[in-house]
Amino acid sequence: MTGSQAAAAGLRVLIAPDCFGDSLTAVEAARAIAAGWCRARPGDSLTVAPQSDGGPGFVDVLAAGHPGMQVRRTRVCGPLDGDVDAQWVFDPDTATAFIESAQACGLALLGGPPTVRTAVAAHSRGVGQLIDAARSSGARTIVVGLGGSSCTDGGRGMVEALGGLTQAVRQLSSLELVAATDVEHPLLGPLGAARVFGPQKGADEPTVMLLEKRLTNWAAELEAAADRPVSTIPGAGAAGGLGAALLALGARRESGAAIIATSTGTADRIAAADLIVTGEGRLDDQSLHGKVIGALAAAARPYAVPVLVLAGQVALEPVALQAAGITEAHALADYAGSVRRAIDDAAVQLEGLAERTAAEVVGE
Repeated sequence: MTGSQAAAAGLRVLIAPDCFGDSLTAVEAARAIAAGWCRARPGDSLTVAPQSDGGPGFVDVLAAGHPGMQVRRTRVCGPLDGDVDAQWVFDPDTATAFIESAQACGLALLGGPPTVRTAVAAHSRGVGQLIDAARSSGARTIVVGLGGSSCTDGGRGMVEALGGLTQAVRQLSSLELVAATDVEHPLLGPLGAARVFGPQKGADEPTVMLLEKRLTNWAAELEAAADRPVSTIPGAGAAGGLGAALLALGARRESGAAIIATSTGTADRIAAADLIVTGEGRLDDQSLHGKVIGALAAAARPYAVPVLVLAGQVALEPVALQAAGITEAHALADYAGSVRRAIDDAAVQLEGLAERTAAEVVGE
């Protein structure tokens, strides 16, 4: 079938991207992809369902997908010295609050690139203040999306904002607490929060060792309070160790991508789609292990639905893409001509890449 015939026939396309780092939220990315796709294939039926794995954009996606969700804003401590206005959402039907840690201690709140100084100084106190605000608002369940943090304090700041370990456990004992993350890293060791994610947050090697020592000491306090080895549980290292602190406070861990997928009815939409278009800032090996793209590709496999990825950068070979169930992957940096232009002009460039990709699609 020719390209023009395919356009006339029309495809059911599910557009379900994650955020593109600090360049585009998932909602903005989905809007750009849909706009570009429509220019090339106006006959297609588009379902727009932005996704998140618990990191930046978690509450944005929930708020966009559910008119009944109440958007709240609370002034809290940012990751350094200043205060920030953090957004969270409340579902009055279920008395569930959804909090995004990046709203209080995200890398984007540093005011510039991360440095050794910020790697040591950044804290999670604002997350504790958000939890307290949700509890005071009548939430019976609090879901904390983890990811994109600038801190590696193991959640100490969060716990201190809640009055310390003993008081925090007592205050939250009557609530259902959920740590929403798709990162499986433990708190400590070669795969832990400091050594894996510290360098992304500005830490050099001596600083990584300092952070590791600080986390080791804090882990002993957490485990004494929880009476279980929370530091080794998968996901304990999420968001600079916030996962470990939440687990010590009685939280259970759930997949952030799964929470969003359930909330947005993604499973039914995948089954009904002819094609899935997703994306994120960087497509690499981590993308295939519990992240949005990997989860979508796995869910699409039983239905033989092709998956196209539009990513800021693509760092996977074709054989890895094929094994993961990804039909094609296109890099925004290649389309834009440079990484810098792909970041600075992200929405326009993503629209253009989506339009070009759609024009190359041949229907069945």
